[in-house]
Amino acid sequence: MTADRWNSQYPVGTPVTAYPGCRPEDDPKAERLVTRTRSTASVLGGHTAVVWVDGHSSCISLTHVDPGGTS
Repeated sequence: MTADRWNSQYPVGTPVTAYPGCRPEDDPKAERLVTRTRSTASVLGGHTAVVWVDGHSSCISLTHVDPGGTS
């Protein structure tokens, strides 16, 4: 998903489940954060769409963020 599309669908404060390292499909022990976004999505390095979430100090790729906060 592009940053623009994310921003048009999900405002700052949207509940999400975020996976800072890898997704659980890749590692059943993957860290899972049930949290909220604290920024709009942006493009990092010219190609990776990312968002910042509460409770984590780094941005997380949109491929590792699921809207809803209950996954």
